[in-house]
Order: sequence, then structure tokens, then C-alpha cells
Amino acid sequence: MYNDIALGLVENGFECIVLTTTPHYNVIESELIKQPIKKKLFGLYSVSSFKGITVYHIPLKKYRSTLLRIFSFIYWHLFSFIFGLTFRNLSFVLSPSPPLSIGFVSLILAKLKGAKSIYNVQEIYPDLLINQGSLKSAFIIGLLKKFEKYIYDNSSAVTTIDQVFYSQISSRFKDVERLHIIPNFVDTALYRPIKSNLEVPAILDPVSDKIKLIYAGNIGFFQDWEPIIYASEELKHENVEFLIIGEGVQKKYLEKMIFDKGLTNIKIYPYQNRNFMPSINNLADIHFIIINQEMEQEGFPSKVYTIMACAKPMIIVTGKKTPLYNFLNGKNCAEIITENRNQEFVNAIKKLARDQHLRIQLGNNGYNYIKDSYSKEAIISKYVNLLNSL
Repeated sequence: MYNDIALGLVENGFECIVLTTTPHYNVIESELIKQPIKKKLFGLYSVSSFKGITVYHIPLKKYRSTLLRIFSFIYWHLFSFIFGLTFRNLSFVLSPSPPLSIGFVSLILAKLKGAKSIYNVQEIYPDLLINQGSLKSAFIIGLLKKFEKYIYDNSSAVTTIDQVFYSQISSRFKDVERLHIIPNFVDTALYRPIKSNLEVPAILDPVSDKIKLIYAGNIGFFQDWEPIIYASEELKHENVEFLIIGEGVQKKYLEKMIFDKGLTNIKIYPYQNRNFMPSINNLADIHFIIINQEMEQEGFPSKVYTIMACAKPMIIVTGKKTPLYNFLNGKNCAEIITENRNQEFVNAIKKLARDQHLRIQLGNNGYNYIKDSYSKEAIISKYVNLLNSL
């Protein structure tokens, strides 16, 4: 997404500099070849070029040791801040959440450089950490909430992706006029309906004539995996199969559950090159997204946009009054399940698997909506207008 925002701003007359990490998570070697990174000052930082945009990389590594990961995390923030002070003629500093600490570094950097800071809330912190049980200390929770409020009240603007998010955090602002809704978007030139000649990785073996249910993304705590295991057991004699593509902290758990239960209709694959994703999206007969009930208020899976742009139907499991439900409700592009998750997920699979006409209808409804309202060009123009207004 930030690749496209940077390119879109350049196309609208802005000069962009990107300050980020070194690649350290789900690294795809072919991408490193296309965008080679050159070390500078004995590896203290590196430089690459993304379609003419200069990218500075400060080292960050995903160590196994918690202590080393904390050290690397602190080092990245500190050195990024010092490195950012060397940039001249800054007008704006745009940064995403999570984590809160990036918003703080960006805010202080902007103030010292006489620039405007824009904080983009993709997930609500510290709420997400609290709700998933990772954070229980009342002292630290109180500290992070003050940290969050400081960033909100001192940024030139804060953007969030959904009306539900807006409603959830608006009371935390001293001046709510600083808060704007700018949703995420999809590159409709890249993600589009493809009827034939799908170019998918050989590892996916698209020869099977079974109805394919696909999830592609992070295999983490934000997703609820129990309904998938349940559905796989219930539908083991049906003409359906589950393809899960990605990496994450819950992958080993999922693999163990599949092995222990002897499930043969679920296959797990590693992350694939982004260039294959339009074809992978189109390979699916049905896409599914199941959100963990404890965290469904704090995040929005932007893969929904790319699925809709490929005119594919979805089965969505999420609670009411969540960002995802709020976005999809009334658009008639997905089967939305809000209760009795396990059995209703199975029922929805049977319903769509047996009705090709319904699958096509839901997919077309989603496609028509997304291309009109959530194209890359439409949303980037909102960022341009916000910057110009500041």
C-alpha cells in the first residue's frame, strides 16, 4: 500500500523519500534482485531505489531471542530518528500504525524539521494488544494510552480507514477535526478478473477440479482458525478443498491440528510473490476470512479489496459493529456470518459450493462497487487533498 501511496504522491508533484527497515519478514528473493539494497557506512544503513524513489533502510532483524529483538527494535527507532534529522526541506512526515512508537518518532522529527506529521491508523493500539491478552499491566496500559493520546493531539492530521475506527477513537482527541477517514485501496490495474491463462506458482497445483476455498495472508492471532478445522472435518467427503497461503505465528499450530486430525483437504503454502496474487485470487472459487472475536474491532483485512477487485465471492466471519461488517453489510458480495461460527461457516460453504450462479453474482457485485469507490487513484487523491489542505 505504501509503495502505491509513494508513487501516487510523486505522480501528483511531490518528492518522496522513504525511511524504512531492511527486509526481515517474509523476504522474497526475487524482489531483492529487482530492488538491490546497497550497504553504507559498514552496514549502519542501506540504500535502494524503488521506481526512482530513494529508499533508506535502517537494519532491523527478527531475532529468536526476545532481548535481541527488543534491542533491534530500539536501535531502529533511535537510528531512524537521527538519520531522519539529516533530511532537508521536509514538508510532511507520513507514518503508519502499528506500532505507536513510529508515530511518536515521526511526530518529533516533523516538529524539529518544521514539517507536518500525518499518522495513519491501520490498527488501533494499545487496544489490540490488550484484547489479545498480550498486555495486562495496568501501569503499561495507562502509559501507552497517554502515549496514544499525545500522538493524536499533536499530529497535524490523523487518518483512519473506517467509520467504526473513527467512532472508536474520536473521543480520544482534543480536536477531532484532526481526524480524517481515508480508506485503504486496491490497484485495479493489477487486481482484476482473469478468466483464463492463470499464471500461478507450480507449487499450488491448480489441476484439481475441487471447489477451492482460499485464504492468503498472515497466519496469526487476528484470524480464528477453529471454524476452518471444524469445516474441514465436516466436509472431508465433499468436493471442496482449503488452500491457506502465508506465514505467521499460528502456522505451526495450524499444521499440528491438521496432522493430528489427519485432514487431507487443507493445504498450507508459504507466501508467494505479489505478482502471482491476482492469479491466486482468481484461482479461488471462494475466499474466506474469519476474524478472531477478541480482536475484530481493532483491524481491517485490506485483502477484502483485492478479492472484490477480482470479482470473487467471500465467506466472512466477523461480529456486528466491526469495521469489516460495517464495510460489507448491504453490498451483497459475501456471505457474512456473525454467530454460531462453526456450523454457519460450513453451511455457507455448502451453499456457495453448490451454486455457481450465486458465486458469480456475489463476485460481480463486489467488483462493481470496488472499482468505482476504492480504486488506487480515488484514494490517493484523498491523501493529496489532505496534504494540500495542510
